Amino acid sequence: MPRRNSPKPEEHRPLGGGVGWARAERGPDGEDYLVRAISGTQAQKTYRCPGCDHEIRPGTPHVVAWPAHEAGSTEERRHWHQGCWNSRGRRGPTSRRF
Repeated sequence: MPRRNSPKPEEHRPLGGGVGWARAERGPDGEDYLVRAISGTQAQKTYRCPGCDHEIRPGTPHVVAWPAHEAGSTEERRHWHQGCWNSRGRRGPTSRRF
């Protein structure tokens, strides 16, 4: 009988207040962040990615991240392209060009 791989425990934890599911990640600055994946169907507004300073248009899958010490406050949440979030340790946020 083939051996089954047991699933690895996920680091997701539910957040209160209707925020949904988020995973905890340690940032390159040493701070902990809560990160939530947003599907294309959930993305209904235009945001500006702090990593590349380009727009994230409605219907584009992306991630939302905020400091773990915050409870998901809207002032601290940032919407990032997935690639920009993954490479934030290799490059810093850009300055706005306009």
